[in-house]
Amino acid sequence: MAKKQKSRAGWEKLKKAALALDLPGVEETTSWGEPCLKAHKKLWVWWSPHEDAPVFKLPKEEREVLMEAEPDTFFCTPHYQAHNLILVRPENLDMDWARHNLIRSWRDQAPKRVLKAYDEANGSSAE
Repeated sequence: MAKKQKSRAGWEKLKKAALALDLPGVEETTSWGEPCLKAHKKLWVWWSPHEDAPVFKLPKEEREVLMEAEPDTFFCTPHYQAHNLILVRPENLDMDWARHNLIRSWRDQAPKRVLKAYDEANGSSAE
């Protein structure tokens, strides 16, 4: 049986948008042999090779609301169910939503000193 080809449709666009946020502590790397971005040495956003879709960090309560409100866009599989994660159908990925989510999850993962320095340098706080 032929191995399913991974398309990663949209990963390059998503990666470019995430890196363009120019957030401190973000690095491009791999996890389990797959491309990903880490923030502060922790997984931040990546592409699920099994679902051929991007994976974002998100509180479980919000995940349930999004999946109910927009089932054609957001979904979760048993593999990700126990974690604060959501998958997005690549063809329906809203880049504004992605950027907002990435900033929020970056802030959640940032060490306090990094967050303080970033906010002082950018005249900002929680989005």
